Amino acid sequence: DLEKEQLKTLKKVVRRFENGIPLKDLAQIIEILNLCAEKMNEQEAFTEPLCELIKLCGLPFQKKKLSDEVSYSVAVSKSIAQLGYLMRVPSSQVRIQICKCIVSFFNMELPRKLLSGYQPTSANYKVQMAELGGLAETLVLSLALVENQLTEKLWVLKALQHLSSSGVNCRLMMKAQAASRLCLYLNGVDPSGQLVFRSSEILWNLLENTSKEEVVNQLSSLECVHALKEVFVDLLMHGFRHYDRQLRNDLLVIATLLAENPAAPMIESGFTKLLIVLATFTEVKIPNPLVKGLKLTYSYEDFELKKLLFNVLGVLSKDPSLSLFVSTLQLLSENDVMPALLYYVKPNQKPGFHDWSAAQYEELQLHAIAVLASVAPLLVDKYLSCQANTLLLVFLEWCIGQDPFFGQGNSFHGTGGRGNKLAQMRYSLRVLRSVVSLYDDAVNLNLCDQGAISQLLDILKYAANKSKEKEDAILLEIEADILFLLSALCENDLHRKELFSYEGVDILIPFIQMDPKKLYSGLGHNRLLFSALDCVWSCVIGCYIAEDYFLEKQGIFLLLDLLALKQKNLSNMILGILVEFCDNPKTALHISTWRGEKDQTAANLLIQLWRQEELDLGVKRDQYGRIVDMKRPIVSSFQKQQEVIPVPANRPSFAIMEISENIRAKLYSLLCKLGFEKLPGLSAKDFVTLAIIQRYIDFKVGEVWSELSAEIKEEFRPVESDEEALKFISEVSEDTGRGVAALQTEVLESQHHREIQEEEKTYTKIQAIHKQKEMVNKSWKNFLTRTSNYEALKKAKRLQEKSIEASRSKSKSQNGAVHSTDIKGLGTTIGSGRLVTVESTPPQLIGGPL
Repeated sequence: DLEKEQLKTLKKVVRRFENGIPLKDLAQIIEILNLCAEKMNEQEAFTEPLCELIKLCGLPFQKKKLSDEVSYSVAVSKSIAQLGYLMRVPSSQVRIQICKCIVSFFNMELPRKLLSGYQPTSANYKVQMAELGGLAETLVLSLALVENQLTEKLWVLKALQHLSSSGVNCRLMMKAQAASRLCLYLNGVDPSGQLVFRSSEILWNLLENTSKEEVVNQLSSLECVHALKEVFVDLLMHGFRHYDRQLRNDLLVIATLLAENPAAPMIESGFTKLLIVLATFTEVKIPNPLVKGLKLTYSYEDFELKKLLFNVLGVLSKDPSLSLFVSTLQLLSENDVMPALLYYVKPNQKPGFHDWSAAQYEELQLHAIAVLASVAPLLVDKYLSCQANTLLLVFLEWCIGQDPFFGQGNSFHGTGGRGNKLAQMRYSLRVLRSVVSLYDDAVNLNLCDQGAISQLLDILKYAANKSKEKEDAILLEIEADILFLLSALCENDLHRKELFSYEGVDILIPFIQMDPKKLYSGLGHNRLLFSALDCVWSCVIGCYIAEDYFLEKQGIFLLLDLLALKQKNLSNMILGILVEFCDNPKTALHISTWRGEKDQTAANLLIQLWRQEELDLGVKRDQYGRIVDMKRPIVSSFQKQQEVIPVPANRPSFAIMEISENIRAKLYSLLCKLGFEKLPGLSAKDFVTLAIIQRYIDFKVGEVWSELSAEIKEEFRPVESDEEALKFISEVSEDTGRGVAALQTEVLESQHHREIQEEEKTYTKIQAIHKQKEMVNKSWKNFLTRTSNYEALKKAKRLQEKSIEASRSKSKSQNGAVHSTDIKGLGTTIGSGRLVTVESTPPQLIGGPL
């Protein structure tokens, strides 16, 4: 009778809350649920009331005040968590009802009638409380309880699918090892196909909302990889629906992520070999039992599959694990990956290729060539045996040819290739760059024997002309890659440099003349300029024909113009080129002739760079640039901070390593080539710095001895003779510093003396100017006096006449005619105008009148 009364009471409770449970009563309802769950072990009659009460929990909770949601949040989150714990009840009906209740959190429907004085909670309130209570983690753990019940398992997966839309829930699920648990269930028996669909959907949500690395690590067990492989193969061989193909592709993406993880047993499970075979079986017509009976259509899903398989090849070619890498290389070689990828290195056909559309074939072609750039350096022997260099050069010839072709440019790899062949050119050059950068003699010789240098110059000229019309990042990348290829091919080979010489220099010069403002455009001009400078170093230097032509084209002037920009990233490389170029006897004259802004000379520029470098290194100098530390005059602040660390004889010390880490050694070498005497355009400050540069090697030798002495004393006590020798060497180095400091002081004093002399000359000149101005002012005042005072005018007139009379010669010519110099009627005392009276010369003097 008691049980009947309890069941009757439960029915009343269900009717009482059929329109929603108030928040204040929820804790009691959950307590009743737990009591019913305990009763179910004895009486199955409690199953239906329990399900009805769980169903009520799927309705919106009711609140009286707006603050109730916050006030009852802890109690509600615990109550919802209890729903997950009820999955322990061994009843299919109860478990399914719990899952339905959870699903209803995300599809909330309002009851037909609301409780008086109450209003429903907000739409996402239950979802937030589920997150707070950790329901998702509990539900993942409950998968073990329903492992053998397909219907219940599918309902749990459906609930987890909804819960996994939240990042918080995904993190909770990962704590319960959700990824590995779900993967193990993938290949379970399920005629409906929901098991794979829902599991893969949850896995995707986990990948998107949590750490991808953590998910991959959970999936990297041999059991998970086997399960994933079996489901993938089943969908591949027997999935004919549109939905099956999409699901197959989703699983392949997850497999690709696993392939990126060296810890995943992809090779041991045979999954790697299967994927490689699938990627090549349509291009290489070799029967393979792994894909026996497989036929791909030309649907969009199979097109996506093909691209994903190409992507897997790219991932496998970058395996960071050396032990697995060898096995992967063997698989790539044995399964004809190289011929399969080279299959696409051919001119595009229109309107399509086989059953692919033109756009689809172009996308596959570009993707295959992009993957080839990763695979080719790993399979060099296969690359050469397949005559890949020949195919690529022929393909590049088509790229710059006049054959009509309109690229679609509608894919990632096709960027910038709409209506042209630039995308094909770009990726083909990437393949060549990847193999040439190996500096394999066989590959490079094979390329050069086929006229690659001449062809690359033609392509570079073509790209340069295109850039004049409109510069973009793709064209700049193409140009930079070609310059790199030329550098790699011509380096250390005189004959190839001669092939490059005239035409190559003509093409190089415009790159070096680049507007400096473009370096900050973000399109890639910086990389292009560096590639051009590298090309000068590798293709021009060492070949007198190319060097002389470069000098004739004023290349040294252009390099110095770039050096005058004083950009640290450029200066190091340009100085290296100039030092190498100075082996040509004509170079020094070009450097000395150069003039920059404000008539700056090359010597002045080099000394300025030295001062800036020492400032950056923290070398101590006084306000006039003189040496401060006589013992270690050129040591940087970083070197001073280093402790004495004994190193083996085959390892360079700090003093030696420092040479390669800044540009001072190159500046010293270049000034040595130019000579330290009679350098034009230098100030006293420059001569002070030049005194340091001139003794750079002596100072550096002193630094090395100082390090050597410190290392010896750190571990040994030198004998007396060695002690004296080390002391003498130290004194010599210090005396050199003092000598340079004295010379610097002498230069500064001499300059100071010259400045004083110049100041005196200037002062004398100013005095003369002031005196002249005073005389002019006095003359002007006298003139004004004469014009305004008649008596002063008469006095001036008398003085003028007296002066004229005194200036006349006292001895008179006996026969000469005398002409009067007075102008009659003149009443001024200033110089007369252009009035001249000419009297006739007596005829007896010259034989007749004028």
